[in-house]
Amino acid sequence: MKKLFTLFLCIALWVVPRQPQAWGFFGHRLINRLAVFTLPPEMIGFYKANITYLTDNATRPDQRRSVVPGEAARHFIDADVYGPNALSQLPRSYADAVAEHGEDSLLRHGIVPWQVTRMKYQLTEAFRVHDTDRILHLSADLGHYVADACVPLHTTRNYNGQLSGQRGIHGLWESRLPELLSNNYDFFTGPAPYLDNPTKTIWQAVARSHAAVDSVLCFEEELTASFPEDRKFGFEERNNQTVRTYSRDFSRAYHARLHGQVERQMRRAMQLVGAIWYTCWVDAGQPDLDIMPKTLSEEEKQRLKAEETQLQNAPHTASTGHDE
Repeated sequence: MKKLFTLFLCIALWVVPRQPQAWGFFGHRLINRLAVFTLPPEMIGFYKANITYLTDNATRPDQRRSVVPGEAARHFIDADVYGPNALSQLPRSYADAVAEHGEDSLLRHGIVPWQVTRMKYQLTEAFRVHDTDRILHLSADLGHYVADACVPLHTTRNYNGQLSGQRGIHGLWESRLPELLSNNYDFFTGPAPYLDNPTKTIWQAVARSHAAVDSVLCFEEELTASFPEDRKFGFEERNNQTVRTYSRDFSRAYHARLHGQVERQMRRAMQLVGAIWYTCWVDAGQPDLDIMPKTLSEEEKQRLKAEETQLQNAPHTASTGHDE
């Protein structure tokens, strides 16, 4: 099984576009793609038939961030705003959280765990009514939000080091390191498990991510003290442009200080995405996916084209939080 997965991994790493965008675009696409291979036989045929869609659309929520009001808040939660024990005390029900903190405050400081829970029920219903278009749309989006919950800097108001003089660390951790080093990561997770309590699981994932924030920031600060500016940063050619970025030496040294943290969080994200897809299918009664349409309807294809045009042409709106 592990040898078979390794073969799939090699193929996936080869075909996923390596775009240096905000995980980054590369990371989100890889996570959605490899999550497919954690699924049981009853699901994997349907998901593999649509693996290109799930890969390409893994980044659509990021494309909506500055266009769709309220979208940005779905990607993060500033846990430290609510106090040191926030992640064990915040209401798991979004309605209860609104009653306790007010919706404006929640949207300002992020709602990612509530968003994942909400979409879990939506995907379950899509499976129950055999709606292929909605299953695929929700699966792709849900994969994105689950992956975001596994990024430590998506759980703190100091999300880009802007409060500690480390501006740019967000892209270093979630984009630069995977782009440079993920070819050597071990992404074998085993089969996706059924989640008895998906809400509890996503909050645990956020708590695990938040527990890593101190090391993400402290290790970068310590390393910076030993790297002169001209060794910490360098210039590379990207898309016919010369851009300033973290040097390969600094990136590799930072990666070593983190002791495989980025690899572990990517692996957790892949398994958790697969686990939530699987749990939704089971909770919907395990519908036979082999008798359902395996491709998007023409109506959904047209909707996607219209949305793409809208995203390209719509004026950008101010994002609420984590806008760098």
